[in-house]
Amino acid sequence: MDIACISYRDTGFFSQTISDYIDDAPQLRPFYSYRPDIEGFSKLLANKKVVANRDVLATVLTDQYKRISNFGFSISDLVNSNIELLKADNTYTITTGHQLNIFAGPLYFIYKIVTTIKLAKELKASFPDKNFVPVYWMASEDHDFAEISYTDIGGKKVHWWYEAQGATGRIDPHSIRKALNEYKGALGLEGHAPELAAIVEKAYAGFDKLADATRYLVNALFGQYGLVIIDADDTRFKKQFAHIIEQDIIEQNSFKNITATNEDLQKLGVHIQVNPREINFFYLQDKSRERIVFENDAYQVLNTETQFTKAELQREILEHPERFSPNVVMRPLYQECILPNIAYIGGGSEVVYWLELKSTFEHYEVDFPVLILRNSGLVIPKEPAAKIKKMELTAADLFKSTDTIKNDWVKKHSEHTLNLQEEWRELQAIFERLKLRSHKIDATLAPSAEAVQARLKKAIDNLEKKLVKAEKRNYHTRLEQIDQIKSDLFPKDGLQERTENFGLMYVKWGQQFIDELIRNFEPLDFKFAVLTE
Repeated sequence: MDIACISYRDTGFFSQTISDYIDDAPQLRPFYSYRPDIEGFSKLLANKKVVANRDVLATVLTDQYKRISNFGFSISDLVNSNIELLKADNTYTITTGHQLNIFAGPLYFIYKIVTTIKLAKELKASFPDKNFVPVYWMASEDHDFAEISYTDIGGKKVHWWYEAQGATGRIDPHSIRKALNEYKGALGLEGHAPELAAIVEKAYAGFDKLADATRYLVNALFGQYGLVIIDADDTRFKKQFAHIIEQDIIEQNSFKNITATNEDLQKLGVHIQVNPREINFFYLQDKSRERIVFENDAYQVLNTETQFTKAELQREILEHPERFSPNVVMRPLYQECILPNIAYIGGGSEVVYWLELKSTFEHYEVDFPVLILRNSGLVIPKEPAAKIKKMELTAADLFKSTDTIKNDWVKKHSEHTLNLQEEWRELQAIFERLKLRSHKIDATLAPSAEAVQARLKKAIDNLEKKLVKAEKRNYHTRLEQIDQIKSDLFPKDGLQERTENFGLMYVKWGQQFIDELIRNFEPLDFKFAVLTE
């Protein structure tokens, strides 16, 4: 693929806060620890305090992979090597996290992991005496099934209709058969379709937990690059976090710290992504994940009859830490407590919500990782690429509105002069003389002359619009191609990566699609990649 890069700001799809973060705006510096560049990593590595238990980490990961290897799961030598490397003091993780979207959800799921793998490679080149392991953190405890239950592929929505309860990672995917068949049908039979169909069939029909199905799918795509997949829904991990669980539920530290931070961010005009609760943990059981609240001098589990006194809560956390599940504001802290992590890769909204969390990390004396905006991309296959070339459009043009692209194209290609600015400059010169003459005769007539000038400017602008509109009718057939290009590449008038599944691209290019993403993405350049076949 050929690549063209444009700034995130110029796409019009990213927030002002993200642009400010990339541009090192001074007002955001208090909300993170290190800049997302090699110098920032060098400083973090020099000061990094690892709180994770490396032996426990390697043991749990080995057990998790071993458990599903009984189902014919193939683990690459590089994955095994990376798990072993995690025991060493000079090994660090580069992590991204995401929900268990069926069939890998929209493209940005893939882009997150590619960014993670590529950054690990780049850091190894910059710091050869250290090891960097790419990690995908499965959000297996998340209970929002509606968000992960569908995917869009080639304009078709594939939906898994199921009434799910509790943590999504524990769901048995046996009821996904109808959606699985629809997805395989959307892939077709050509190219690499049989290969991908076999992968998803094995994933969703071969395991009894969605977390294991997702691990199989993601490993099939990324295992060869050494990606380590972690499921933090494990008692041994929760034991390491138990002291923070207890402190935060009883003392409500995260609520106090994040609330104060959010007030400061709002003063800067930052749109707050998440708001903390007084208690930021759920009570987790096989078929439920319910909020914990403090009411009537007791810790209540909502929608149940379960409640604890303070002493009972402390004992429950001590004996069953696995029953306490962090919400969105505490999950990052949990992650940094069980991984020797130095970077988190997330989308625009994620990076902004991580900016809300630094004060909580400081309270618990846990290092705050470098925040990396994941790579974004627009993939253009041959057919639309040919249309774009014929229309002489640039990569930056594609991100303009359809009307703007059409207007600019018509002005550029029309045989007639549609831009009336030259004529207006001539009229302005005449009006300057008229205003001067009016002023000499009667100073009070100057505003009248200016009013006439303003009305004429409006008339000239309207005439120019009519000229462009008329010429657009003359080029109707050609301009229809712009409609088709925008429709193909920006589904629902949004970014391709936020809607389209990777499936049809894999059908066309196979594993080479992943290889090309890894080759072209540059995690520390912070540019939007337009990839053309």
